[in-house]
Amino acid sequence: MQPARGYRAAIDPVLLAAATPAAAGDRVLDVGAGVGAATLCLAARVPGADVTGLELQPGLAALGAENVRANGLEDRVRILEGDLLAPPEELAHTAFDRVMTNPPFQEAGTHTPPPDGSRALAHGEGAADLAAWLDFCARRVKPRGTLTVIHRADRLDDLISLLRGRFGGITLVPLWPKAGRPARRIVVTARKGARSPARLMPGLVLHEADGGFTGAAQAILRDGAALDL
Repeated sequence: MQPARGYRAAIDPVLLAAATPAAAGDRVLDVGAGVGAATLCLAARVPGADVTGLELQPGLAALGAENVRANGLEDRVRILEGDLLAPPEELAHTAFDRVMTNPPFQEAGTHTPPPDGSRALAHGEGAADLAAWLDFCARRVKPRGTLTVIHRADRLDDLISLLRGRFGGITLVPLWPKAGRPARRIVVTARKGARSPARLMPGLVLHEADGGFTGAAQAILRDGAALDL
């Protein structure tokens, strides 16, 4: 369930969950969980994972909690309402094996916010800019744990500069809208404290020439497959 108007989950959170290298027994945090799309996709793909979502907007967090109940996952999935700049007490001293996030894509002051307040918060940076967002995520990841981010490809330089010094083993997965088109999105996965070099992967083509999803994209979006890293 999600709002009839305003913020609507698209395919980005599904791809984010598919790219998060979680295993049974891992504790996973989804920062900016919305109504729980990535949280629930990760929990469905990795049945033994314990997943927590953090969402700023009360209405979205409430829908996310209802979605958890509707899927019968209350024993290992929860959506918390809270601000990453002043996180809930239960997160303040908790470290996770994996953190995944789909931050607002638009840098503050560089776009016209949507008239709907919920969409504006979801799509544009507010009090927490990308640096604050990734700093919070970094603090929640255990040493040698992983952080996975989906973002606009044209902000890759910002992402890399903010990860440098805290993370290594960075894996870059471009998401091509169609074959031969420039990537609009990129998935970045990094390991806290690692020193291994970065890897640029072949990436994923999302759409065929006729606009339909490719077989590889369908396997993720419909069948719960992992994104090959």
